[in-house]
Amino acid sequence: MTSREYPERPLVGVGGVVIAENRVLLIRRGGPPLEGEWSIPGGMLEVGEALRDGVRRELQEETGLEVRVHDLIEAFDRIMPDADGKWRYHFVILDYLCEAIRGVARAGSDVVDVAWAFQEELPRFSLTPTATRVIERAFEMVRSRRGA
Repeated sequence: MTSREYPERPLVGVGGVVIAENRVLLIRRGGPPLEGEWSIPGGMLEVGEALRDGVRRELQEETGLEVRVHDLIEAFDRIMPDADGKWRYHFVILDYLCEAIRGVARAGSDVVDVAWAFQEELPRFSLTPTATRVIERAFEMVRSRRGA
């Protein structure tokens, strides 16, 4: 298994933005990177795993929810150097719009808390600018699906 820290090549991550009843599901990360911070649920794609299968697995592991995976919201990279300027983390992340179809959200695997937030409540969760942008785009996608 390739180490997440100081990897030899970029690693592929997948995430799922679940919106239900005009609220988005957020998780508080239990490990690095972004330990203790609120974020979009997701994690690392496994070898031989299709993207959407990875999203479903990660959401089940982290939140207990079974989800239907819809459209790609955004693909981006997260590159984080250490204090010496070496590349400590390098992820290519694909976040998908998801719909909860079964289960109750709860903290699982490397998650310490879950929360449902209305769009106007996002600032109080101190999300990264990228996570905020992805979630805002997901809300727009949901509104356009509804024809609003």
